[in-house]
Amino acid sequence: MEVLAESGMRGLTHRAVDRAAGLPPGTTSAYCRTRQALLTALVARLVARDQAELEEGGRRLPVLRDADELAGALAGFVRRRLTGEGRRRTLARYACTVESVHHPELREILLPRENAARDAVRAFLAAHGVTDPETRTLTLLACVDGLVFDRLVNGGDVAEEELRGLVTTALR
Repeated sequence: MEVLAESGMRGLTHRAVDRAAGLPPGTTSAYCRTRQALLTALVARLVARDQAELEEGGRRLPVLRDADELAGALAGFVRRRLTGEGRRRTLARYACTVESVHHPELREILLPRENAARDAVRAFLAAHGVTDPETRTLTLLACVDGLVFDRLVNGGDVAEEELRGLVTTALR
């Protein structure tokens, strides 16, 4: 993931992965014979790590009572995606998403999945009377993802007020 975050899709080579992982030359190619196999393995690993983070985060969340609490939870999520390891993983995931345009087999791996964090958002919207909480959840989370992408590309943070505005809109 560091290879992609630092040098983009062109930097994803067996040799670069071996170097980044501190492995002897040829180790990665023994497991992933082709570049496509390497890319597929990377995407699957990214998704697995994201899913684990979302499951854990969602399970730790208390029942969200109001828009401020949901906006606060989303703000924490966004901070993790914009800094440190989360930033590197997010940059790598976006590079893989763009690559999936040319490699449709990656799209299935990258599709949003059910997880405890998504369940918490959907439960919050349903508890507040939203008529189609599944669709609104997907829309709200896509908007949050768009803000993350924008800040990765253009710099800056996502203000909690922005997130509160998205939550308020989702509740209408």
